[in-house]
Amino acid sequence: MGRNLTIDILKIILAFFVVFLHMNFLKDTYPQLSYVLVNGLFRIAVPVFLVITGFYFLHIDHSKKLKKWLFRTFLLYAIWMLIYISYWKDNDQILLMIIFGYHHLWYLIGTFFSGTILFLLRKQSSSILIFLTVFLFLIGYAVQVLGNLHYFEKEQDSVLNMYLFYRNFLFVCFPFLTIGFLINKHQIDLSKYRYSYFLVILTVFCVIGEAVLDYYWIGSESTDILFSLLFACPLVFLYFKNVYVKTNTKILANLSTAIYVVHPLIMKSTFYEELQSFKILIFLAILIPVSFALVYLNNKLKYLL
Repeated sequence: MGRNLTIDILKIILAFFVVFLHMNFLKDTYPQLSYVLVNGLFRIAVPVFLVITGFYFLHIDHSKKLKKWLFRTFLLYAIWMLIYISYWKDNDQILLMIIFGYHHLWYLIGTFFSGTILFLLRKQSSSILIFLTVFLFLIGYAVQVLGNLHYFEKEQDSVLNMYLFYRNFLFVCFPFLTIGFLINKHQIDLSKYRYSYFLVILTVFCVIGEAVLDYYWIGSESTDILFSLLFACPLVFLYFKNVYVKTNTKILANLSTAIYVVHPLIMKSTFYEELQSFKILIFLAILIPVSFALVYLNNKLKYLL
């Protein structure tokens, strides 16, 4: 079986979700709509990426395969941490930065650690894995909500509001990686359900609705984890997986990775910061060719993506 082109296209869409999230899309013109998109809809991106990774992780069934997978993941992380080193080398908590990853690179090191844990637990019963998934996810969710509510005293509150404390390999990466793993293990299929697309749309609207509630009830602070992601993200993946279009090229898959890893580099450039008008269009006009150039370089050098 070849690659599924539909999944690769989904990954491109998700990569742009991450880009728009980091841009705080529409924040200056429509702040409320921006919040719902940035802290709602766009937040499905990383968990769906993790579900996809977890789905294929089922094939990592031997220590040799694990070593190869871990080496590949860590090398990608190390290369891009070096590329971004000027942005984090002077950080007061440099050890935490290396362990948890700079900015968007938390996803790569989080996948590395959570993949290791999942491999060690892969032979446990599915009920135990489901329990761990829900339990760990809810801990991360609760920590974030308590932090955003500012319920505790200053010292405890500052700890709860450290995103490293709730957005990490244990509370985000492991749960969604495990969900993908279990989907493949049990061959879960949405195609047998006639109105599966309606279920997907409904859960995505639940994510948007939860973001609206967060905005009005909890506050306008940034939200990484939404409870509804636990249901919406697996369903989004399952729906796209069933729309199977065979392809033998990895160009789009590599392009999504390129967009993900390189976009903050452009955002942090002096040129981008000085842009006043047509900022999004100019940014995309730079990002897309740069990403394609990275795909080309990766074909020559390997390990960049």
